[in-house]
Amino acid sequence: MPVRLADIVGDLGGELCGGSGDEASAVIARLAPLESADATSLSFLSHPRYGAQLAASHAACVIVSPAMREAALARGAALVTPDPYLYFARLTQWWAARTRRQPVPGVHASAVVEPGARLHASASVGAFAFVGAGAVIGAGAVIGSHCQLGADAVVGEGTRLAARVTLGEACRIGARGIVHSGVVIGADGFGFAPDASGGETHWVKIAQLGAVRIADDVEIGANTCIDRGALDDTVIDEGVKLDNLIQVGHNVHIGAHSAMAGCVGIAGSARIGRFCTAGGGAIILGHLQLVDHVHVTAATVITRSILKPGQYSGLFPFDDNASWEKNAATLRQLHALRDRLRALEKKQT
Repeated sequence: MPVRLADIVGDLGGELCGGSGDEASAVIARLAPLESADATSLSFLSHPRYGAQLAASHAACVIVSPAMREAALARGAALVTPDPYLYFARLTQWWAARTRRQPVPGVHASAVVEPGARLHASASVGAFAFVGAGAVIGAGAVIGSHCQLGADAVVGEGTRLAARVTLGEACRIGARGIVHSGVVIGADGFGFAPDASGGETHWVKIAQLGAVRIADDVEIGANTCIDRGALDDTVIDEGVKLDNLIQVGHNVHIGAHSAMAGCVGIAGSARIGRFCTAGGGAIILGHLQLVDHVHVTAATVITRSILKPGQYSGLFPFDDNASWEKNAATLRQLHALRDRLRALEKKQT
């Protein structure tokens, strides 16, 4: 339903400015980008480089930083806040809570809940879901359709599992988590011992006896897989954000508030610190350590432990980002340098 700007400012803060004096009563029907916003839209400007789009926008109001206040007021109402992007993130959550259909507490008639499972009365279990014996589902948790919770699995308060999520036996996720469709938590890790006793080598499976422990406020993107540990548990600490199609191997430990973009691969027993990031397609080999505040750029392959905070880039080999950029710039001139070297050699002969 449409809301007044005054309602938004009342709940989220910010300074509402404009020339007409009645900005607070303006009705907002949707959130929209600058270029497609209309007279019922609220938009935001995250960076001054988009100033031209700001001037041309038809938005009813634009969220801006103090530095862009005058530019925003030149075209209409402005909502001024120190960090427009952060404000916009909180606004989207506020808007979703008011506009999205809320799940109905209770268990759908087609769901299967085994004896011994414990479900809070305010939890919601969707159609064709399965909840194993001894599983625990906390207050306000949402289990989407076709989800499967293994025996003794735990879903914390307010956590939402979208459709077709698998949470394996004895695996657990804390409060306020978001798990998107197709995620598998607690599949076996890739553990096999080679046996050459019969001549040609074949593989003997190592039973994966650990579980997966996921803390509070973690979000996991669609079709990501987190393997259970071989002996100890695989651990994802609080506030971690994982994008789609990520592979987390067995016994990996990801520290609090780290974030990984799509298609990252983390091999078994790697230990990643707090507040680390990895760009799309990055690979971290097994049994390595990354200290806190390490930032790995897209498609980088980490082949040795990183014991110093910073940004790292490259394929073979990776390096600290500044050194890698210098080497990359030199590499681009390699062909011209080769021609010059050949010319010098011809002169000497």
